[in-house]
Amino acid sequence: MTDQQTALERQRALYREKNAYLDQFLEPVEPYEFYREIFPKGSFERKGHYEDAKGNAIALTVPKKQDSQENGVALEIEGDGKTRRHLITDELEELGEIQNTDFTIMSPISYFGRQRSGKNARYLYALVFDLDGVYMPQLRDTLHQMNKDIIPKATFIVNSGTGLHLYYVLTEPVPMYPHNQKILKELKYSLTRQIWNRFTSSIKEPQMQGVLQGFRVVGSGSKLGRDYPVVAYRFGGAIELEKLLDYIPASNGERQHLQALMKKSRLSLAEAREKYPDWYERRIVKKERRGRWTVKRDLYDWWLRRIADEIKVGHRFYGIMTLAIYAKKCDIDEDELREDAFGLLQRYDDMSVEDINRFTKDDIVCALEMFNEDYVTFPRDDIAKISGLSMPVNKRNWRKQKLHIQYMNINRQFKVANSECTNGGRPTAQQRVYEWRLQHPEGRKADCNRDTGIDPKTIRKWWDDIYITRERKDLN
Repeated sequence: MTDQQTALERQRALYREKNAYLDQFLEPVEPYEFYREIFPKGSFERKGHYEDAKGNAIALTVPKKQDSQENGVALEIEGDGKTRRHLITDELEELGEIQNTDFTIMSPISYFGRQRSGKNARYLYALVFDLDGVYMPQLRDTLHQMNKDIIPKATFIVNSGTGLHLYYVLTEPVPMYPHNQKILKELKYSLTRQIWNRFTSSIKEPQMQGVLQGFRVVGSGSKLGRDYPVVAYRFGGAIELEKLLDYIPASNGERQHLQALMKKSRLSLAEAREKYPDWYERRIVKKERRGRWTVKRDLYDWWLRRIADEIKVGHRFYGIMTLAIYAKKCDIDEDELREDAFGLLQRYDDMSVEDINRFTKDDIVCALEMFNEDYVTFPRDDIAKISGLSMPVNKRNWRKQKLHIQYMNINRQFKVANSECTNGGRPTAQQRVYEWRLQHPEGRKADCNRDTGIDPKTIRKWWDDIYITRERKDLN
């Protein structure tokens, strides 16, 4: 037996042990019952009844085949690994089509149309948290913390094969307006930091996920194979969204910040039409996209190098996911993106230190779902959070140094011509420090003082501020 097969058998044994433990205390839930509770009758459009004008859930299946090299154990993605979409209608009949599949994911969200994107999202029915690095001690402690009200009690605990999915079904679905999506994302980040702790996961660094994230369908195959399906167990009841705020510490201001955001989210679409008629006409009626620009491919190449060299276990999925975002932002061809992403597979899998946390082609296929126009404005700070990599500000907006100096000179000349620059156009101390730093990116304050003669106090005043004052507030 190969090392890979031995590791797989250990993971399967752990999967069985988790199920046996959960069976002692919790009630197993069949797939149809599980999704009917998340999506109550009337949530979706009835099959063939387009007049219902409601959204539907969307499941994504990646076709697979048996790999004879592994004696029929390992599974490989067929062809280019492109996904098949299943529209889930109100009867949930389509669940039968995807139960006996190896790799199918779905979000607890309804969508208009066939694209699983933020702009098409209609309602969020549950918040879901993915816990990795869960062995038996972590499983026991997760249940203990929920029972002791240390972390919120999940409606369902799902054995996903190598980890846990914690489903918090909401008492009322949340409309997925852009502002609400922002609130939900921040809420999920904050709760992840509480739920993912040193007792609930063997992986130290929490893995941040957005609210649009898809999860393996209950009843379908896990990473361990079709004979080891994703299994759900009932634990708690439905929960009010505001109640989840109680589990976020008030000491650091996060709870107050989210409470303030939620107050602003009470605006209905009808009220938004009255209050913001121009926005409503452009975004809702005409369905115009937010304005954006295409960034030079230097950004994509830079990020590809970083995720190849600096990414850590626990952030590999998000490294690929953010690469897909930058590929769309930089107008990179999808075939090139796929080649680059799959080129990282072996390197990423070799980083695995635990059998339970291997990196597979499935992970890459899921991450590449972010190659979508709707994610090109994904905030830089969020990319830093989920990737675990710092995001230094590019002060030249990805221009070469020589070109940016020309830009700055032209910009100053324009200001002089319009009487916006004093001293006959002579650069201010701030501008002189700024340009000196452009030409000496590794230079020190003492070097700047020696070369320019500017007072050290003035240099200190503008040393960091010049990097905050930019022509564009954010690359995204």
